[in-house]
Amino acid sequence: MASFVDRFDLWSPAQADAADAVIRRIDAEGLELVRFAFPDQHGVLRGKTLVAEAAKDALRDGVNMTTTLLAKDTSHKTVFPVFSTGGGFDFPGMQGGADFTMVADPDTFKILPWAHKTGWVLCDAYMADGQPSPLSTRQILRRAVSQLDELGLEFIAGLEVEFHVFRLDDPKMALPDSGQPGTSPAVSLLSHGHQYLTEQRYDGVDTVMELLRTTIQGLELPLRSLEIEFGPSQFEITFGPTAGLAPADAMVLLRSAVKQVCRRYGYHATFMCRPKIPNVMSSGWHLHQSLKSKRDGRNVFVPETAGEDLSEIGRHYLGGLLAHACGSAALASPTINGYRRYRPFSLAPDRAVWGRDNRGALLRVLGGVGQSATRIENRIGEPTANPYLYLASQLFSGLDGIHRRIEPGPSADSPYETAAAPLPRTLGDALDALRADNYLCEQLGRRFVDYLCHIKEAEIARFNLEVSDWEQREYFEMF
Repeated sequence: MASFVDRFDLWSPAQADAADAVIRRIDAEGLELVRFAFPDQHGVLRGKTLVAEAAKDALRDGVNMTTTLLAKDTSHKTVFPVFSTGGGFDFPGMQGGADFTMVADPDTFKILPWAHKTGWVLCDAYMADGQPSPLSTRQILRRAVSQLDELGLEFIAGLEVEFHVFRLDDPKMALPDSGQPGTSPAVSLLSHGHQYLTEQRYDGVDTVMELLRTTIQGLELPLRSLEIEFGPSQFEITFGPTAGLAPADAMVLLRSAVKQVCRRYGYHATFMCRPKIPNVMSSGWHLHQSLKSKRDGRNVFVPETAGEDLSEIGRHYLGGLLAHACGSAALASPTINGYRRYRPFSLAPDRAVWGRDNRGALLRVLGGVGQSATRIENRIGEPTANPYLYLASQLFSGLDGIHRRIEPGPSADSPYETAAAPLPRTLGDALDALRADNYLCEQLGRRFVDYLCHIKEAEIARFNLEVSDWEQREYFEMF
């Protein structure tokens, strides 16, 4: 019987050749295990681990997974009635906890440098009839990339990711600590912080930096720099520019790898935007983006006239990002915690403006005439964002700007004081803005937007039922 891949013609000839190369590499490297992983709706990797001989067949046969994984919020609770029709989860083939199939993208195969004789491959989600899962966020980004391809253009992005690494003092594994979610671990600092980019601070955490460097380079990711950020135990990693889906694929692997290897060596890494740690600084994910001509490889954002910040196409792309800034906020900052970051005069944006080399603006334009690295830096993102949705939101927004020739207006030299649309200040406001953005809903799929909002609203509902420390301090003694 034909394999799942062959039956539905899911690979290109190049991918078929890459799969053969993966099998040869499994044998040559003496691998014993291969992890098959797919990015779920939150951009978290889930999957199964197969022994090497089974993995060779699974490359083409696929690996079955339960569709209930696509119905979970960030506590891993299933928030849709999957065993009854309706209720927002009535997608064909998903009722009753039916299976979907993970199909490997053999071009993504890696050998994990921290795990014993273990390979890893990123997968796409397909339904039983061979159709892409309507809830696959990697497929959504692929659609956006394909729309850009029709214009003869390629999406280029560089990652600038902030996060925290703490010493793990107590993993909180006592019996009462289990739950959905479980008790957070107890941690302590690796550095006091507030000595931004000082060499002394870097050298003080060189052991961790070396661990991160060797891991990331072992995965053959385009590491550019490792830096000490401003806050206590806060770090930053930057990646060189890559094209298409590659930046998003790199981000999901980076987050998973950093958390895994740090835990093995007695550390706790977190990409949570603003942990509840004294004197903490918020972490952001700044996305540097440009477009490249597929015909001659040039950066089409580079202006040709002195005094211009961007070319005409770059200016219109910028206009599209501004026009959909509020609608796309929930995709760039998808957690309740992420909205703690948007504060005036904080190096984080609070309104939809652009500025020439201005870190207070939502969109920072860099480069100019004759500068091949001319680009737009979007500073709205938090490092927990599902990278496929974050990048897709940028591409869809920029494409709308190009098609409608949207002008971005003048640079905001005082970004916290200009009269511009404020960005959403809560996750609930951001979800409302997404639903109100008809263009983004059309591009993402209205049913997908409703599905995603339902999951995020389940998280908000749980949050609203909790009694916070703030409430306890504010009311417990006074009243």
